[in-house]
Amino acid sequence: MDSWKFESNSGKQTALSLACIAVGTILVIGFRHFDGSSMTNSLAGFLCGLLLLLIGISAFLVSGKQTIVVDPQMRRIVVEDKNKFGIKKKLIRFSEITDTSIGYIGKRSIFVNFYYIVLKLKSGEKYPLFSPGRFHDGGSDRSVMESRRQRLENCIKQAAGE
Repeated sequence: MDSWKFESNSGKQTALSLACIAVGTILVIGFRHFDGSSMTNSLAGFLCGLLLLLIGISAFLVSGKQTIVVDPQMRRIVVEDKNKFGIKKKLIRFSEITDTSIGYIGKRSIFVNFYYIVLKLKSGEKYPLFSPGRFHDGGSDRSVMESRRQRLENCIKQAAGE
């Protein structure tokens, strides 16, 4: 069985962080003239802008590309995170995985949904594959994540049976 590889969309991550920086900057500049004696709408706008600015800057600094390679022949999953500070790799052997499930972040009422695979490891750790903040293709479609989970389950079962 061939290995399968998935890469996150770092362009979407960068665009979202730059949008937060832009909106935060606009709010900070727009509401910089507030009366410091009491809580006002201007102060709230200024503080909201500061918060968005900080979130945007930190998101920009940690944005990067995540590559997930599932290798049935080697019986492992390799997750590689590249960002501005370096490369971090995580190796997960099939034998370490005790269970898989689908995780969900979002709100159905506003049609913002993100799905990901949760790996439960022997150590008790729960490790998310296809994390929502990484913008992997198919992350907003439960059926795509479910088919990936089932395919992974089949690989793990085949590896255990051999």
